[in-house]
Amino acid sequence: MGVTAKIAPSMLSSDFSNLASEAERMLHCGADWLHMDIMHAIVFIFTSSSYRHFVPNLTIGAPVIESLRKHTKAYLDCHLMVTNPLDYVEPMGKAGASGFTFHVEVSKENWQELVQKIKSKGMSPGVALKPGTPIEEVYPLVEAENPVEMVLVMTVEPGFGGQKFMPDMMDKVRTLRKKYPSLDIEVDGGLGPSTIAMAASAGANCIVAGSSVFGAPEPAHVISLLRNSVEEAQKNS
Repeated sequence: MGVTAKIAPSMLSSDFSNLASEAERMLHCGADWLHMDIMHAIVFIFTSSSYRHFVPNLTIGAPVIESLRKHTKAYLDCHLMVTNPLDYVEPMGKAGASGFTFHVEVSKENWQELVQKIKSKGMSPGVALKPGTPIEEVYPLVEAENPVEMVLVMTVEPGFGGQKFMPDMMDKVRTLRKKYPSLDIEVDGGLGPSTIAMAASAGANCIVAGSSVFGAPEPAHVISLLRNSVEEAQKNS
């Protein structure tokens, strides 16, 4: 398939008062990436009926990424749930973000400029889509002359951790994997021992897991299980 399993514990589920030690703990347990959710609840997007928050929550920003970077060399997989991602590229690059994944829903007018700027700051560009967004909307970004390097299929509505996995989102993953065999495909939301088989068999290779890892008595066991599921599915594909 040409892609490798990457397990990315979601730091949104960590103990924020000990973020550096939590990051080190996850890496010691076998994590490949650290998934950082960047949400900004004071900005709005326009819908057909009204203005609304892109997400109803507020989390970390560039200063926290910069602080964490001083304590780890890990790949910081940053998922930006913000209205104007272009405004965040320079500060996130300076802060030490490794990957910069933006939402297609808010980037339809400037994604080409956005991808170019992300790469110019030394980060890997990715594009995410919410559950209600058709998978076809990301095709131009993957097939562009200057493409994104990963697609993140949200398996819950973005904004909060601990939601239930949406199995019908696996149709999007299967479609992507068939169309783009060597693409990194990430899934985020409700992933754990009871749902990983569905995601892995559909073709996801980058697995974001929050409460199922941080809430486990043995996080290393869960991370290993997630990785083994992806690798086994790849062998059987």
